[in-house]
Amino acid sequence: MVPREGDVRIPSGCAISGIMDRSGTRHDGTDILKSIALMHDRSNGLGGGFAAYGIYPDYHDFYAFHVFYDTREARSETESFLNDCFLCEKQERIPTDETVRSIKNPPRIWRYFLQPNPHKLAATEYDEAEFTMKAVFYINSQIKGAFVASSGKDMGAFKGVGYPEDIGEFYRIQDYKAWLWTAHGRFPTNTPGWWGGAHPFTLLNWSIVHNGEISSYDTNRRYVEQFGYECTLQTDTEVITYLFDLLARRHGFSQEMAAHIMTAPSWDDIDRMDPQQSAYETALRVVYSSALVNGPFSIILGSEEGMLALNDRLKLRALMAAEKGSMVYLASEQAAISVVCPDAENMRSLDGGVPFVVQLDEVAERKAKESPVNEPVPSKLKGSRTTAPVSTDRRGV
Repeated sequence: MVPREGDVRIPSGCAISGIMDRSGTRHDGTDILKSIALMHDRSNGLGGGFAAYGIYPDYHDFYAFHVFYDTREARSETESFLNDCFLCEKQERIPTDETVRSIKNPPRIWRYFLQPNPHKLAATEYDEAEFTMKAVFYINSQIKGAFVASSGKDMGAFKGVGYPEDIGEFYRIQDYKAWLWTAHGRFPTNTPGWWGGAHPFTLLNWSIVHNGEISSYDTNRRYVEQFGYECTLQTDTEVITYLFDLLARRHGFSQEMAAHIMTAPSWDDIDRMDPQQSAYETALRVVYSSALVNGPFSIILGSEEGMLALNDRLKLRALMAAEKGSMVYLASEQAAISVVCPDAENMRSLDGGVPFVVQLDEVAERKAKESPVNEPVPSKLKGSRTTAPVSTDRRGV
């Protein structure tokens, strides 16, 4: 007998996983597929996906747009817009396996390797990244039947409606090689399952996979919309992605500091700090009060630097970490790490509200040589679990 709606409750629904090689060596999608497939029961078949970094070495300096089309007209209009605003080096259908029977009615899926048209860019007040972001927002909000699934350099998102292991097979992710893979199995709560709404959610080189539900969505949404972000999907994952872009790319914070702002300490904790630290934390809470993220969540952020994992302050969602040599593993369940690395070391659960940072070795070495900023260090970041030195850049405050 099939259980009725409400008879079964999965409070920890959604699964996330991440695998990264700090040396920059690229690996195919076999392990990430195996890791997320083990957590099959955390999903319900309404969404799955993967983000991969380092997959386009021949087009490293080009923005790689992965675009879904519902109709030929949508593709024609989008390509006309892209040809006007960008210089296109290459465009093609993304290879897929149409024999995966569980994947129903997929959209037309194309990719484009682009650079902003220098004449169009010079006519604006934007830099290259901002110009590209505006183009993504225009397509997603103004061209009916078109959606940009990812838009970063040397990376891409492969997502859709289905269980993640089926989505991975559909996109043939075993044919790609990346130094960072993240994955998501979706159990939608407040929004329907559709191809654009599946995770990872991306913008430029950011990607987010997310388990949970943030109760501060409306506050966070209104905040980012003040800065020109368009929340067309009405999902909390979208807002978290935009918060990282706003705080790190546009306001100049390090990723660790952006995560600290989003999971800032409570006022009671701030009152117990020494005067200098208390004044610093108070300034962050006051200036960025609307960037505070509340509710149960665990996330993995991918970027050109590496990955960052973060739990809510109360640790209401599971997230495990382990390492082996240059490899770092993250997953909602310990078994999802052990299945791909049985002898993984230092297996542990991440602390609530403390960013776990994994950087490429070359990024960590470069940052270690940079002159440190003389400033208070947020208490949460002192001794935080990280595989690379923690930056405490407070530019923008």
